[in-house]
Amino acid sequence: METRLRIAPSLLSADFARLGEEVRAVIAAGADLIHFDVMDNHYVPNLTVGPIVCEAIRPHASVPIDVHLMVKPVDALIPMFAKAGASIISFHPEASEHVDRTLQLIRSHGVKAGLVLNPATPLHCLDHVLEQLDLVLLMSVNPGFGGQSFIEHVLPKIEAVRRRIDATGRDIWLEVDGGVKPDNARRIGAAGADTLVAGSAVFGAGHYADAIRRIREEAQAGRAQRAAALEKVSA
Repeated sequence: METRLRIAPSLLSADFARLGEEVRAVIAAGADLIHFDVMDNHYVPNLTVGPIVCEAIRPHASVPIDVHLMVKPVDALIPMFAKAGASIISFHPEASEHVDRTLQLIRSHGVKAGLVLNPATPLHCLDHVLEQLDLVLLMSVNPGFGGQSFIEHVLPKIEAVRRRIDATGRDIWLEVDGGVKPDNARRIGAAGADTLVAGSAVFGAGHYADAIRRIREEAQAGRAQRAAALEKVSA
């Protein structure tokens, strides 16, 4: 099942001195989501922001806030981010003692639930939980820092997860985060992603609307290529 394409600028690359203004600017420029990276200097080697900052930007966000928790342990923060206004909360299976319980906890707060797989995390982590997910986030860099280069061998992994999602018949988003730029967005879209996180490619650009438009156009072209190839196979 193909869903519409979404572009999610990552606040990790925004100007933290004026986050509210940055959120409003990228939404006006065409952002579909705001990606909110939470790092704890424990699960990943960096320290970023917490629920208080999420709550502070919520009034500025007219689109969903997509919270990516790179923290361990993870469960204690979930109610805080749900209260702070998160629309989606995703976490890494390595950060939870009981993945099923953590997913239930997210859903109990009325928030959509996602699971995040690092470049080397095996896909069997999805075997018994895919039906509970609203989103699968594939990292195309190792988590912890913005501005890294896209890891090419993640592309076949995107294709494999796309097949798994399609087999469920459910509208589960397939998100890709890490080194996403206009020059690889077409391949990412062709592999089956429908939600692209972009940090420095948006906030590091001179014009946010142009940056988002270019990524969207390239990803849409890739998705069109994929659809044509699937139609040819089924004909």
